[in-house]
Amino acid sequence: MKIIVLAGGLSPERDVSLSSGSLIANALIENGHEVMLLDLFLGRDNEEILPVYRNRSSEYRFNYIVPEHEPDLTAIRSSVVSDSDFIGNGVIELCRDADMVFMGLHGSAGENGQLQAVFDMYGINYTGTGYTGSLLAMDKDISKKLMRENGILTAGWQYINLNAQNDFSKIKYPCVVKPCSCGSSVGVSIVENRDQLNSAVGYAKKYEEYVIIEDKIEGREFSVGILNGKALPVIEIKPLCGFYDYKNKYQKGLTEEICPANISEKISKLLQNKALAVHSTLRLGFYSRIDFILDDNDDAYCLEANTLPGMTPTSLLPQEALAAGISYNELCDIIVNGGAE
Repeated sequence: MKIIVLAGGLSPERDVSLSSGSLIANALIENGHEVMLLDLFLGRDNEEILPVYRNRSSEYRFNYIVPEHEPDLTAIRSSVVSDSDFIGNGVIELCRDADMVFMGLHGSAGENGQLQAVFDMYGINYTGTGYTGSLLAMDKDISKKLMRENGILTAGWQYINLNAQNDFSKIKYPCVVKPCSCGSSVGVSIVENRDQLNSAVGYAKKYEEYVIIEDKIEGREFSVGILNGKALPVIEIKPLCGFYDYKNKYQKGLTEEICPANISEKISKLLQNKALAVHSTLRLGFYSRIDFILDDNDDAYCLEANTLPGMTPTSLLPQEALAAGISYNELCDIIVNGGAE
């Protein structure tokens, strides 16, 4: 099969995506496919990763290490003369010629439904979730409203337009400030008091003008992958220091991940069933990953849903799949064969 692994783009999660995309491309090459790793924004103009098909007869393998901090998108944008804000030269033509596009993208236009809608118009086959589910999951305010409407616990929150006048006097502490439509904990701060709120809001505004300020739920953090309608084994996430932020997510050795999680069968089933409920409520596709906080009363609060979960060396979904007896290479082929729903 001729497969394009689409990665990069102009997202704060660009580096994570390039790491995911590199591993996915390597796995698919080893599985016998013809594979091209293509940057959504740089397209044919990429000087570092040439957009050509590679197969098992080639000894070349991709490699990309996620830096400690988010990329400088302004510098990346200025490095290329492009007619598009997010689709690079030749991307549509190359993707139309492929049998399947493996969506190795994270965040921004690659995960919020915009690109999926474009691909639908061109009849391009791609993996993951369609444009409707992608939009619903990416917008935290919308997804939390849908969860609450369907009886799924999620922390209380306020939706804030930072370009308007805002009254923060009724904010409860501690709280969590998040850009409304970012992932990988980009722009996220845990705020303990009023003095910390302004800097947290300023940090979030670097990425988006709309934020949510969420009640902080104390408890253990878990994640549950969904693959082809079934819940994978639960994984527990335990950062060695601080919270599960960008650095702790993607730098090796900074977070302990336990899979299967050391919890009772009852709690495991609770989290898996909640994950399936979120997946269904948000109209997600062939696979996803749902994140939770479990408090001292064993109440599971959904943090968010991920329509294109990370596939980096430290990512959660591949660890959960492995605990279910599915190797990384097998997981990539399963996702390819599942396509988008």
